[in-house]
Amino acid sequence: MKRISTAVGLAAVGALVISGCTPAEDGGDDSGLVEGSSITAAWNQAFYSMNGNTSFGNATANNNINYLVLDGFNYYNNVPELVENTSFGTYELVNEDPLTVTYTVNENAVWSDGEPIDAADLMLNWAALSRALDTPDFDPADFTDPETGEFTDAFPTDVVYFDSGATPESGMGLVSETPEIGEDGRSITMTFDEPFVDWDLVFAAPLPAHIVAKKALGIEDNAEAKQAVLDAIEGNDAAALAPMASFWNSGFNFTSMPDDLELVTASGPYMISDFQADQFITLTANPEYAGDNTANIEEITIRFIPDPLAAVQALENGEVDIIQPQATADITTALEGIDGITVTTGLGGTYEHVDLQFDNGRNPENIFSNPLVREAFMKTIPRQEIVDTLIKPIIGDDAILRDSQLFVPGAAGYDESAASNTSADYASVDIEGAAALLEESGVTNTEVCVLYASNNPRRVNEFALIQQSANEAGFNVTDCGSEEWGGLLGTPGAYDASLFGWQSTSLGVTNSLPTFVTGGINNLNFYSNPEVDSIISELNTTFDADAQIELQVEMDRLLWEDFYGVTIYQFPEVTAFSDRVTNIDPSILAPTIFWNAWDWEVTDAAAE
Repeated sequence: MKRISTAVGLAAVGALVISGCTPAEDGGDDSGLVEGSSITAAWNQAFYSMNGNTSFGNATANNNINYLVLDGFNYYNNVPELVENTSFGTYELVNEDPLTVTYTVNENAVWSDGEPIDAADLMLNWAALSRALDTPDFDPADFTDPETGEFTDAFPTDVVYFDSGATPESGMGLVSETPEIGEDGRSITMTFDEPFVDWDLVFAAPLPAHIVAKKALGIEDNAEAKQAVLDAIEGNDAAALAPMASFWNSGFNFTSMPDDLELVTASGPYMISDFQADQFITLTANPEYAGDNTANIEEITIRFIPDPLAAVQALENGEVDIIQPQATADITTALEGIDGITVTTGLGGTYEHVDLQFDNGRNPENIFSNPLVREAFMKTIPRQEIVDTLIKPIIGDDAILRDSQLFVPGAAGYDESAASNTSADYASVDIEGAAALLEESGVTNTEVCVLYASNNPRRVNEFALIQQSANEAGFNVTDCGSEEWGGLLGTPGAYDASLFGWQSTSLGVTNSLPTFVTGGINNLNFYSNPEVDSIISELNTTFDADAQIELQVEMDRLLWEDFYGVTIYQFPEVTAFSDRVTNIDPSILAPTIFWNAWDWEVTDAAAE
């Protein structure tokens, strides 16, 4: 029998992660690990980095996995609400002025190799996420491969550069002073340079410091490697920090199971045990994990299936148990014909958009550095046609244009912002107006190469609609589509415009701001506006909810007036799973279906 339910409603969502694509109580039962149990899920993009805190690795495809293999101090359930993960450690606001926070790892928290998680891991996390020890004024743009998005071999070896995108005005960038290590050796105390409204969201799950030091500095002993990390950070030793930063940036990038198994050292309920390039990744319960979120299922395999119809077919054939494919009309029709599954639908926390490269574009004239050309191109994007053709057949009248860069439809502030920004100017296509602006601009090379997921059918259709429309106005839209699109985002010289989705990861007020602040980790199109930067700085220290909305409304107006790009629609979301698994209860926030994977269970009938 097939069960179908609908979940509608969006929260005001904040932090974003690159996306390819119902209330419940947190936690499951205490049945514990079932030896030999296994299930298979599907995702539309392959994993490629165990460090989701870099500009290269910050993608949903990576962070779905990293969420389960790297433990941290908190996470969101599917209410959604922030859950303090006290079984990993605690954090305490010890002073409000200056804002001072102590993070302490529990004594029984260990890495999968048995090494204790301690202050060395926390200190390396601070150095990477704050960039307080980076070489000043270094620009990595000249050392990024436009074909892969990764740093080249020419990257200087004497430069300290952590690719976390931190800026001195917000988040961990505000912790410029080296933290104090507690006498227990498992805690650090951080003092912020000024108040920060989302202070409890800035300290991501750490990577293993001893592994970084062993690989970067050629040290064999774990304890010696940890001490080397502490010595380098406390002594601001650039000679040691430079190779460690380089390894932190790139050493955890891999597209198949690494020969060096130390690279998959984990702290979460699962660890990577097998990885076949472009096929699947397998997670096995971590035997050293001592936290509350102990796995019920011993082995979870995630198959990479870009084609949503192929994912549905795999579910029908029993090859996978859980899917959350990019929704299309064909998908909903196909799922209706399958028995023995549960289907949930609703609007998700991801939104589709087109960004324009303000600098470092592929076009030799850097075409979108010209505001007239940006405005012209935005006038050609058939937003309503995309919604009517590709989204309405899935969710009907719930398919609407998203008219804000910051607010989710239905959230407080959205209507006010949409009414006061210029999004209405791009509600319908204006080919004549676009052609006039393009001619006025004086550009001679009108080529616009668009980056998108070439193996995603919906994106292929969107690109075709955009290409046809823009070409009518005199643009020469060319195809920069790639299956490796995620790693190419933000790469200088790789493309001129991009089509992808941002997926929300938190409810934080400030955490979408790294998309728009100068030099932010999610600022992939080299946008910079001093007025926007000033608003962001003010938002960082604004605790009043009404004032937060006022600032965001003003910022949204500026983004549209700068011709930043266009938002298109909020993703329809479809989750389907077989009757052999239970406790699947998606969240609107990333990592959606995976947020409680430790609670998943194989039904008794299937286990037999």
